[in-house]
Amino acid sequence: MSLKFYYDIFSQPSRAVLLLLKLNKIPFESKKINLLKGEHFSEEYAKINPFQKVPVIVHGDFALFESVAILRYLCREFEVADHWYPKDSKAQAKVDEYVEWQHIEIRANLVNYFRTKFLLPVVTGRPADGKKVIVYEKKVTDILNKLEETWLTERQYLGGDKVSIADLLGACELEQLRMAGYNPRDNRPKVSAWLNKLKEELNPHYEEVHSLVSHIAEKHKGVPPSSPDKL
Repeated sequence: MSLKFYYDIFSQPSRAVLLLLKLNKIPFESKKINLLKGEHFSEEYAKINPFQKVPVIVHGDFALFESVAILRYLCREFEVADHWYPKDSKAQAKVDEYVEWQHIEIRANLVNYFRTKFLLPVVTGRPADGKKVIVYEKKVTDILNKLEETWLTERQYLGGDKVSIADLLGACELEQLRMAGYNPRDNRPKVSAWLNKLKEELNPHYEEVHSLVSHIAEKHKGVPPSSPDKL
Protein backbone atom coordinates (compact mmCIF):
# COMPACT_ATOMS: atom_id res chain seq x y z
CA MET A 1 0.00 0.00 0.00
CA SER A 2 1.28 3.43 -0.91
CA LEU A 3 1.62 6.13 1.72
CA LYS A 4 0.89 9.74 0.78
CA PHE A 5 2.03 12.46 3.16
CA TYR A 6 0.51 15.95 3.00
CA TYR A 7 2.62 18.47 4.89
CA ASP A 8 4.45 21.79 5.08
CA ILE A 9 7.78 22.02 6.94
CA PHE A 10 6.62 25.44 8.19
CA SER A 11 4.29 23.37 10.42
CA GLN A 12 5.69 21.95 13.66
CA PRO A 13 3.56 18.74 13.64
CA SER A 14 4.41 18.17 9.97
CA ARG A 15 8.11 18.22 10.81
CA ALA A 16 7.63 15.72 13.64
CA VAL A 17 5.92 13.23 11.31
CA LEU A 18 8.47 13.88 8.56
CA LEU A 19 11.29 13.14 10.98
CA LEU A 20 9.76 9.80 11.98
CA LEU A 21 9.29 8.84 8.33
CA LYS A 22 12.85 9.73 7.36
CA LEU A 23 14.53 8.28 10.45
CA ASN A 24 12.81 4.95 9.92
CA LYS A 25 13.15 4.95 6.12
CA ILE A 26 9.40 4.63 5.62
CA PRO A 27 8.70 5.16 1.91
CA PHE A 28 6.13 7.84 1.15
CA GLU A 29 4.84 10.04 -1.64
CA SER A 30 5.47 13.69 -0.80
CA LYS A 31 2.45 16.00 -1.09
CA LYS A 32 3.60 19.47 -0.10
CA ILE A 33 0.92 21.95 0.96
CA ASN A 34 1.99 25.60 1.09
CA LEU A 35 0.24 27.04 4.14
CA LEU A 36 1.34 30.63 3.54
CA LYS A 37 -0.22 30.51 0.07
CA GLY A 38 -3.44 29.09 1.52
CA GLU A 39 -3.28 25.81 -0.36
CA HIS A 40 -4.89 24.04 2.61
CA PHE A 41 -8.07 26.05 2.02
CA SER A 42 -8.72 24.56 -1.41
CA GLU A 43 -11.86 22.49 -2.03
CA GLU A 44 -9.69 19.61 -3.16
CA TYR A 45 -7.72 19.54 0.09
CA ALA A 46 -10.89 19.91 2.18
CA LYS A 47 -11.97 16.53 0.78
CA ILE A 48 -8.82 15.02 2.31
CA ASN A 49 -8.98 16.88 5.62
CA PRO A 50 -12.25 18.70 6.44
CA PHE A 51 -10.37 20.74 9.07
CA GLN A 52 -7.98 21.94 6.33
CA LYS A 53 -4.81 21.51 8.37
CA VAL A 54 -1.58 19.58 8.00
CA PRO A 55 -0.26 16.95 8.36
CA VAL A 56 -2.37 14.22 6.78
CA ILE A 57 -1.49 10.72 5.61
CA VAL A 58 -3.38 8.59 3.13
CA HIS A 59 -2.36 4.96 3.40
CA GLY A 60 -4.06 3.08 0.61
CA ASP A 61 -7.72 3.99 1.05
CA PHE A 62 -7.22 5.00 4.72
CA ALA A 63 -6.89 8.71 5.51
CA LEU A 64 -5.75 10.07 8.88
CA PHE A 65 -5.17 13.55 10.23
CA GLU A 66 -3.88 14.84 13.60
CA SER A 67 -0.14 14.41 14.12
CA VAL A 68 -0.25 12.34 17.31
CA ALA A 69 -2.66 9.84 15.77
CA ILE A 70 -0.48 9.69 12.67
CA LEU A 71 2.72 9.08 14.66
CA ARG A 72 1.11 6.28 16.68
CA TYR A 73 -0.33 4.71 13.55
CA LEU A 74 2.99 4.75 11.73
CA CYS A 75 4.67 3.09 14.71
CA ARG A 76 2.10 0.30 14.62
CA GLU A 77 1.91 -0.22 10.87
CA PHE A 78 5.56 -0.01 9.82
CA GLU A 79 8.89 -1.46 10.91
CA VAL A 80 9.75 1.15 13.50
CA ALA A 81 12.10 0.63 16.45
CA ASP A 82 10.13 0.01 19.63
CA HIS A 83 11.59 3.00 21.48
CA TRP A 84 9.64 5.42 19.28
CA TYR A 85 6.35 4.27 20.80
CA PRO A 86 6.97 1.32 23.14
CA LYS A 87 4.67 -1.68 23.25
CA ASP A 88 5.29 -2.09 26.98
CA SER A 89 2.29 -0.56 28.75
CA LYS A 90 4.18 1.47 31.33
CA ALA A 91 6.83 2.71 28.90
CA GLN A 92 4.12 3.68 26.42
CA ALA A 93 2.18 5.49 29.16
CA LYS A 94 5.21 7.67 29.95
CA VAL A 95 5.42 8.72 26.31
CA ASP A 96 1.69 9.42 26.28
CA GLU A 97 2.03 11.37 29.52
CA TYR A 98 4.17 14.00 27.83
CA VAL A 99 2.20 13.97 24.57
CA GLU A 100 -1.07 14.67 26.39
CA TRP A 101 0.53 17.42 28.51
CA GLN A 102 2.08 19.06 25.48
CA HIS A 103 -1.25 19.80 23.77
CA ILE A 104 -2.54 22.18 26.42
CA GLU A 105 0.79 23.49 27.66
CA ILE A 106 3.64 23.54 25.15
CA ARG A 107 1.70 23.64 21.88
CA ALA A 108 -1.13 25.95 22.96
CA ASN A 109 1.16 28.56 24.50
CA LEU A 110 3.92 28.46 21.91
CA VAL A 111 1.50 28.64 18.99
CA ASN A 112 -0.21 31.73 20.43
CA TYR A 113 3.15 33.46 20.83
CA PHE A 114 4.48 32.52 17.40
CA ARG A 115 1.24 33.42 15.65
CA THR A 116 0.95 36.80 17.38
CA LYS A 117 4.57 37.91 17.15
CA PHE A 118 5.59 36.52 13.78
CA LEU A 119 2.95 34.79 11.66
CA LEU A 120 0.12 37.32 11.70
CA PRO A 121 2.42 40.26 10.84
CA VAL A 122 3.79 38.24 7.90
CA VAL A 123 0.33 37.33 6.60
CA THR A 124 -1.42 40.66 7.24
CA GLY A 125 1.47 43.10 6.82
CA ARG A 126 0.45 44.77 10.09
CA PRO A 127 2.66 45.12 13.19
CA ALA A 128 2.25 42.66 16.03
CA ASP A 129 0.08 43.57 19.00
CA GLY A 130 2.84 44.44 21.49
CA LYS A 131 0.70 43.92 24.59
CA LYS A 132 -0.35 40.46 23.48
CA VAL A 133 3.23 39.56 22.61
CA ILE A 134 4.34 40.43 26.15
CA VAL A 135 1.57 38.32 27.67
CA TYR A 136 2.25 35.32 25.45
CA GLU A 137 6.02 35.58 25.85
CA LYS A 138 5.67 35.36 29.62
CA LYS A 139 3.56 32.23 29.22
CA VAL A 140 6.15 30.73 26.88
CA THR A 141 8.94 31.49 29.36
CA ASP A 142 6.98 29.98 32.25
CA ILE A 143 6.11 26.79 30.38
CA LEU A 144 9.65 26.28 29.08
CA ASN A 145 10.92 26.69 32.62
CA LYS A 146 8.53 23.88 33.61
CA LEU A 147 10.03 21.77 30.85
CA GLU A 148 13.50 22.50 32.24
CA GLU A 149 12.58 21.94 35.88
CA THR A 150 10.18 19.00 35.56
CA TRP A 151 10.31 16.89 32.43
CA LEU A 152 14.07 16.91 31.98
CA THR A 153 15.09 16.70 35.64
CA GLU A 154 15.37 12.91 35.90
CA ARG A 155 14.98 11.91 32.27
CA GLN A 156 17.32 12.06 29.30
CA TYR A 157 14.32 12.30 26.99
CA LEU A 158 10.76 13.55 27.39
CA GLY A 159 9.25 10.06 27.45
CA GLY A 160 11.91 8.26 29.48
CA ASP A 161 15.43 6.98 28.92
CA LYS A 162 15.09 6.53 25.13
CA VAL A 163 14.13 8.88 22.32
CA SER A 164 10.47 8.65 21.32
CA ILE A 165 7.73 10.43 19.40
CA ALA A 166 7.39 12.69 22.46
CA ASP A 167 10.81 14.17 21.67
CA LEU A 168 9.96 14.72 18.02
CA LEU A 169 6.80 16.63 18.93
CA GLY A 170 8.50 18.59 21.70
CA ALA A 171 11.60 19.56 19.75
CA CYS A 172 9.68 20.65 16.66
CA GLU A 173 7.52 22.94 18.78
CA LEU A 174 10.51 24.53 20.50
CA GLU A 175 12.54 25.01 17.32
CA GLN A 176 9.61 26.99 15.85
CA LEU A 177 10.27 29.76 18.36
CA ARG A 178 13.60 30.61 16.75
CA MET A 179 11.78 32.15 13.78
CA ALA A 180 10.19 34.64 16.17
CA GLY A 181 13.55 35.51 17.70
CA TYR A 182 13.08 33.47 20.89
CA ASN A 183 15.81 30.94 21.68
CA PRO A 184 14.39 28.19 23.92
CA ARG A 185 17.94 27.12 24.84
CA ASP A 186 18.84 30.39 26.57
CA ASN A 187 19.38 29.98 30.34
CA ARG A 188 18.00 26.43 30.18
CA PRO A 189 20.95 24.03 30.28
CA LYS A 190 18.80 20.89 30.38
CA VAL A 191 16.62 21.96 27.48
CA SER A 192 19.73 22.98 25.56
CA ALA A 193 21.47 19.67 26.25
CA TRP A 194 18.36 17.71 25.24
CA LEU A 195 17.93 19.60 21.96
CA ASN A 196 21.62 19.27 21.16
CA LYS A 197 21.47 15.54 21.91
CA LEU A 198 18.51 15.11 19.57
CA LYS A 199 20.22 17.09 16.83
CA GLU A 200 23.36 14.97 17.12
CA GLU A 201 21.48 11.65 17.25
CA LEU A 202 18.91 12.40 14.56
CA ASN A 203 21.10 14.18 12.01
CA PRO A 204 21.23 14.66 9.09
CA HIS A 205 17.44 14.50 9.13
CA TYR A 206 17.00 16.82 12.12
CA GLU A 207 18.75 19.70 10.39
CA GLU A 208 17.11 18.83 7.08
CA VAL A 209 13.55 19.15 8.35
CA HIS A 210 14.46 22.34 10.24
CA SER A 211 16.22 23.95 7.27
CA LEU A 212 13.42 26.46 6.70
CA VAL A 213 13.26 27.32 10.41
CA SER A 214 17.01 27.93 10.50
CA HIS A 215 16.94 29.96 7.29
CA ILE A 216 14.15 32.26 8.54
CA ALA A 217 15.67 32.56 12.02
CA GLU A 218 19.02 33.61 10.59
CA LYS A 219 17.67 35.87 7.87
CA HIS A 220 15.07 37.80 9.86
CA LYS A 221 16.37 37.64 13.45
CA GLY A 222 12.82 37.49 14.80
CA VAL A 223 11.62 40.52 12.83
CA PRO A 224 8.70 39.44 10.61
CA PRO A 225 8.88 40.52 6.96
CA SER A 226 5.98 42.45 5.46
CA SER A 227 4.73 39.56 3.35
CA PRO A 228 5.13 35.77 2.90
CA ASP A 229 7.00 36.37 -0.35
CA LYS A 230 9.88 37.93 1.61
CA LEU A 231 10.48 34.92 3.84
